Amino acid sequence: MLRIKDLDVHYGGIHAIKGISIEVPRGKIVTLIGANGAGKSSTLRAVAGLVHKSGGSVLFDGKEIGKLAAEDIVKAGITMAPEGRRIFPHLTVLENLMLGAFGRSDKVGINRDIDWVYELFPRLKERLWQKGGTLSGGEQQMLAVGRALMGSPKLIMLDEPSLGLAPLLVKEVFDIIRTINEEGKTVLLVEQNAYAALKIAHAAYVLEVGSIVLSGTGEELLRDPKVREAYLGG
Repeated sequence: MLRIKDLDVHYGGIHAIKGISIEVPRGKIVTLIGANGAGKSSTLRAVAGLVHKSGGSVLFDGKEIGKLAAEDIVKAGITMAPEGRRIFPHLTVLENLMLGAFGRSDKVGINRDIDWVYELFPRLKERLWQKGGTLSGGEQQMLAVGRALMGSPKLIMLDEPSLGLAPLLVKEVFDIIRTINEEGKTVLLVEQNAYAALKIAHAAYVLEVGSIVLSGTGEELLRDPKVREAYLGG
């Protein structure tokens, strides 16, 4: 579904992404793990059209999308729940969700998807008229994911969805990611909780300083001695 080939990203004189190639098959969960500054978020932002790509290609369903504007990438079927949630704090939960559907005109589909979001996140339905900024951290993360789903994506990208959450909420978030995938969405996941990410991933890549140093199935990387030492506490 998504094929990133020889991707380069520069920030001024900094070579943040160094010719990486990644494949995300349809219907799978693929995760990128690595330390802070490894280039994980930059990879997602490059796919989403939020940072300039200095080289390489990004193919989605066989079509080059590397030069499309961010809004056209959303229309093509890719949405993202960004690191830090980035919800609109002064808008209600419902208003935040409906902004996720800004490019859609299929009212039946929008109603179907908002019902699905309520099913995934019952707490959001209970807080429809509450301002986003008054939600807990976990609820804001649910809102960010729900908003991304309202774009009716073929591929949803999740950037650090467990960041700052209590352990019980982390488990809930990963259970929901698995459910989203089981209900037909392809997932590209960036996550510092390497163990939790690898447990649910069909395929995984390890990024270090802008380069891919390891790849394999989630199970293979869970067993890899280098991964265990560097990211799983031995």
